[in-house]
Amino acid sequence: MTNITISNSVTSIGGFAFGGCSSLTSITIPNSVTSIGSSAFNFCSSLTSITIPNSITCIDDSAFWGCSSLKSITIPDSVTSIGKYAFNGCSSLTSITIPTSVTNIAYRTFSYCKSLKSITIPNGVTSIGEYVFAGCSSLENIKVDDKNKYYSSLDGNLYNLDKTKLVQYSIGKTDKIFNIPTGVTSIDNYAFAGCSSLTSITIPNGVTGIGDSAFSECSGLTSITILNSVTSIGEHAFDGCRYISIRVHKGSYAEQYAKENKIHSMGFKED
Repeated sequence: MTNITISNSVTSIGGFAFGGCSSLTSITIPNSVTSIGSSAFNFCSSLTSITIPNSITCIDDSAFWGCSSLKSITIPDSVTSIGKYAFNGCSSLTSITIPTSVTNIAYRTFSYCKSLKSITIPNGVTSIGEYVFAGCSSLENIKVDDKNKYYSSLDGNLYNLDKTKLVQYSIGKTDKIFNIPTGVTSIDNYAFAGCSSLTSITIPNGVTGIGDSAFSECSGLTSITILNSVTSIGEHAFDGCRYISIRVHKGSYAEQYAKENKIHSMGFKED
């Protein structure tokens, strides 16, 4: 079974309906269908194309997880919500169009889409879950629509609207050095996780919090400067950073954190 056309009498595609159909290459969904259930097409590893009709309002959790041959997808204007893990592991996906109707992008929606180079967050999005772009090792540019009232972008990276929180660094960038912009006060969970190119990061004065796993698996990171303003560092913030050395103010929270977590640090006096 390689091609399927769903009857126009069908109104919903249930959970796991086609899950694991590894020989399926294409499927036609009629306008009668309004919902795609959880894991409906997960691990359809030969699926190269699918047309989602504008009758669909919700793409449920894990709907296309592991569709590793899927190269592009256009989500219609009728969709308002994309579930957790919906496109997780779609490793051939190079482009995806998110309509302005979408308000919520859930946890790990696009994680491990290893071929995805850029994505645009439309103006209707009000919430983005954690780890959405984890493992997107080719991602170089996240663009946010100028009319979005909750998020913004700068130099291809994702921030909250007023740019006080760095939400996601585009981990496919090839830059070796990154200076976090002045004005940022917090670094979100997983913000740099899996970025292998960066070797040096400077965190500006004014940042008070570093989230869980913020720099985990940044395998090339050898130097990071954390100033006195930082008063909290989340769990596993530097896991997998084998060669890292943290430059800290003597007597600071960051120095104590480094000692407690057996991370090499270099102290310096505050100017």
